[in-house]
Amino acid sequence: MIDLIGRREVLKRLGVAGALGALAPYGARSAHAADKLVVGVIYVGPRDDYGYNQAQAQAAAAMKKMPGVSVVEQEKVPETTDVQKTMGSMIEQDGATLLFPTSFGYFDPHMLKMAEKYPRVRFAHCGGLWTDGKHPKNTGSYFGYIDECLYLSGIVAGHASKSKKLGFIAAKPIPQVLRNINAFTLGARSVDPKITTLLVITGDWALPVKEAEAANSLVDQGVDVLTCHVDSPKVVVETAERRGIRVCGYHANQSALAPKGYLTGAEWNWVTPYTTHIQDAMAGKPMVNFMRGGLKEGFVRTSAYGKAVAEGGRKNADTVKAQMLKGDYVIFKGPLKDNTGKTVIAGGTALKQTEPVLEQMNYLTEGVIGKV
Repeated sequence: MIDLIGRREVLKRLGVAGALGALAPYGARSAHAADKLVVGVIYVGPRDDYGYNQAQAQAAAAMKKMPGVSVVEQEKVPETTDVQKTMGSMIEQDGATLLFPTSFGYFDPHMLKMAEKYPRVRFAHCGGLWTDGKHPKNTGSYFGYIDECLYLSGIVAGHASKSKKLGFIAAKPIPQVLRNINAFTLGARSVDPKITTLLVITGDWALPVKEAEAANSLVDQGVDVLTCHVDSPKVVVETAERRGIRVCGYHANQSALAPKGYLTGAEWNWVTPYTTHIQDAMAGKPMVNFMRGGLKEGFVRTSAYGKAVAEGGRKNADTVKAQMLKGDYVIFKGPLKDNTGKTVIAGGTALKQTEPVLEQMNYLTEGVIGKV
């Protein structure tokens, strides 16, 4: 098995064109049941980022304990043709037949190109909107309804806020991010309709300097609870703690970074989809192309409440969470307006989590101060 340094050296020597040209057709490998499986996991950032990549790495670590499964990993792979080279190396050098290219930008065109080149290899992507008839059958998409946890964080934040001003730092205005911003705001405004969320979009997944500047700026504007959707919430959480305000985490548990101000957080539990994909691959079952789940299905979870959470916030959030676990709670329902006054969900309409239209969200709800 090629190690991290060895893999980088191989890719460096081959170069972009050379690496892709060296990849032979993979039709000789079978998709039938197997006693052993090599799984490749690719991260856009470091595995210990207290965020997106760490959540995926925690699942990969759990998979290493499964009988017959070996895992190869590569971190800090940009959303460029570099990820195609990395996937090719894992297939050719390590014999991987199931890959988890975890970052948003890996899906199109990079993963799709490699899936066509290697039809016997399974490619499971985090968050991509797989479409029947458009995308190869050996590709799939898994994601979690983490907006459920963001909504609960919003409830807790709404109870904790004295200024009625919350802050949200986001990387990019893509549907998944907008859905989280809106859910957090709706949760808070279920406590008090006067609450607003000030939004800052940094422009990329990992910009620590901009994230720190945004956090400080929001606090200076009177925000007393912060949250975010960036790859690593570490800077945002630490800045909030240093400035003496409350904070809700994201991706993984960041409570250790803010022992005084951490309220709760929205965490991924990628062990659930990883396990399904691996078991299906080993059993030779058809790939699940579109896999989704929320709190009820064990795809996401909330961080334990911090010391700063008031009893009222805890009880309110727990009541709503219990409804979510039964599948009875609807976050996005009408009448709902965006922050320009336009009706985006008509009265009497309730959009369940499984509605595809929610994965195409392109607006900010009333109460969010910012632009798409």
